[in-house]
Amino acid sequence: MVEIPTTRLTRICLVRHGETEWNAERRIQGQIDIGLNETGRRQAAAAGRWLKQAGIAALYSSDLKRAWTTAESIGAEIGLSPKAAPEMRERRYGVFEGLTYDEARARYPDGYGAFEGRNAEYAFENGESLTAMFARVTGKLEEIAAAHPGQSVAIVLHGGVLDVINRFVRGNPLEMPRDFLIPNAGINWISVVDGRWHLDTWGETEHLEPGALDELPS
Repeated sequence: MVEIPTTRLTRICLVRHGETEWNAERRIQGQIDIGLNETGRRQAAAAGRWLKQAGIAALYSSDLKRAWTTAESIGAEIGLSPKAAPEMRERRYGVFEGLTYDEARARYPDGYGAFEGRNAEYAFENGESLTAMFARVTGKLEEIAAAHPGQSVAIVLHGGVLDVINRFVRGNPLEMPRDFLIPNAGINWISVVDGRWHLDTWGETEHLEPGALDELPS
């Protein structure tokens, strides 16, 4: 565990990447490197404009194209270049990647049941468990926080990553059914002080056109 400085509040803005065609098709992307569609590019620019006055001191991003392009668009608005954080990549969904949720359910009913039931140790075939993903994501989150005491930073990442960070910050188990939304290009603020994490705001979409897609399934 990274030791977090104890006296200065660090705020972290978590931004999900903009929409892709596979999001629109309800197709599982995982670590397949899909780019933004036109809606996603507009969403990325809108997120950047929204954060222009937020006092962001550093910008990090998953190195997958859909996140990196979103981060570049945000960076163009706030005057920062993104720093690559591969640890913030989406979960590896193995044989599920490239399939729609319905296709995955039909082809791999047992595995899909474990996935849908949030079995934290289930790693798909050639994939990654929630437990393993949680370790890599939260380790990097704590590292970023420790590097920026008293500052506000932004991280562009993915729906599955936001899912585990929400549970980490709130102290909820990975197996708990999701009770929050994860819209494309949604803005989420968390903070840490004295080693204690807080969820400040979640799922802000006021900067976006109506209809930002939620990460599925819940």
